[in-house]
Amino acid sequence: MTTNETLAQYSDWAFRSAFAVFLLALILLIVQYASTRAQALQERELVSDGVGARSVGTVDSADVPGRVAMQPEKPISERFGGMGSAVLVVGTVLIIASIVLRGLSTNRFPLGNMYEFVTMACAAALVVGLALLSKPGYRSMWVFLLVPVLVLMFLSATLLYADAAPVVPALRSYWLPIHVTIVSVGSGVFLVSGISSLLFLLRVRYPYGEEGTGIFAWVAERLPDAQTLDRLAYKTTIIGFPLFGAGVILGAIWAEAAWGRFWGWDPKETMSFIAWVIYAAYLHARATSGWRETKAAWINVAGFVAMLFNLFIINMVVSGLHSYAGLT
Repeated sequence: MTTNETLAQYSDWAFRSAFAVFLLALILLIVQYASTRAQALQERELVSDGVGARSVGTVDSADVPGRVAMQPEKPISERFGGMGSAVLVVGTVLIIASIVLRGLSTNRFPLGNMYEFVTMACAAALVVGLALLSKPGYRSMWVFLLVPVLVLMFLSATLLYADAAPVVPALRSYWLPIHVTIVSVGSGVFLVSGISSLLFLLRVRYPYGEEGTGIFAWVAERLPDAQTLDRLAYKTTIIGFPLFGAGVILGAIWAEAAWGRFWGWDPKETMSFIAWVIYAAYLHARATSGWRETKAAWINVAGFVAMLFNLFIINMVVSGLHSYAGLT
């Protein structure tokens, strides 16, 4: 099986272009984020001072026949937020294109090494973000979602990068596109969930209406309310939990076909099971009175940390049966 070097090159170019586009989107959304609170304060001051209110006896230009009313200019936060959202869509299309081109260049499913796995997980997180964070009120969260996505993409393009090539014999199975796709998509969904819980804890620490100083208070006052962040974390975990659980079960079935046993307490298997149990504990705590707020959120953060540990430390440091991820 040969590799189409031209398509492989196009895949790399699409990945790098996506990284640059996401970096531009992050800059635009940071401007939107920084100007959101300032704009809101300015509007409240104008209302309190009576600016813009119609005085008694005055005539609005819209009331004069034949005269076109002037449309109010959009706030700077809304303009930059709209541009950032449009750029996000372009970047998501590019990263999906890089995945498709990588698969076409090697005539296999593009999940044969860590570079491809992390790329798929980032794409899944972005698609979920576009689906759930499309409302203007959620745009502020994109700043915090794009930062880990860009970090993961940078690590993929440097430390984890592997040339497009056929997979090792252990991965030449029809289980590859089934098991690894489900796990990578579930990991991407958990990325959104973990960020939501972290922001929820920050928002609870600095609620609206309370005076706060420092960078954390400045960040928190521009976030959605705590209840919204908590619901988003719960909603995304509800999506990711069965996906990741199905991935673990299908991985056990593949292990039986490849190694003659369903479960062998391999480090990757063990850590995946631990992460799944932590997320099960989060869902249980989220439905339990007295645990459903900050305590449950900390459990969700623990699950997020376990996922990152499983992705990097287990794959890159610990030796096991899953140590064929394209790392040297």
